[in-house]
Amino acid sequence: MDERHVVTCFLEHGGQIMLLRRSEHVGTYRGKWAGVSGYIEEGSSPSQQAWTEIEEEAGLDVDDVELVREGLPLEVEDTQIGRKWVVHPFRFRVQKPEKIRIDWEHTEARWIAPEDIGRFETVPNLREAWQRVAV
Repeated sequence: MDERHVVTCFLEHGGQIMLLRRSEHVGTYRGKWAGVSGYIEEGSSPSQQAWTEIEEEAGLDVDDVELVREGLPLEVEDTQIGRKWVVHPFRFRVQKPEKIRIDWEHTEARWIAPEDIGRFETVPNLREAWQRVAV
């Protein structure tokens, strides 16, 4: 099974977290809800990649967010596509949510209560990834 390491970043503000709906232009899980996420590129650490994805996908820089927690990696097997994801979860507090500008990878952003993740059709195991950074 093909193995890929990815980051998933949960952006929070005022007790809510932001979910993003993946566009038709991404390679996997089109139309599903996710956090800010991306492949960990060669030569990049999970935390470096998290900052890169936040800048690319949400238009935020280091002054706009504060790292709250880095969770333990979560292994997720998707037998339908023959891939094992190793998800490195992160939780960031957003200082100025009005600065967020989503890119082409997403069609919609929504602020939700964390306990409502289960009400959305998400990428695999998003709730479990959140639980690793929730405490």
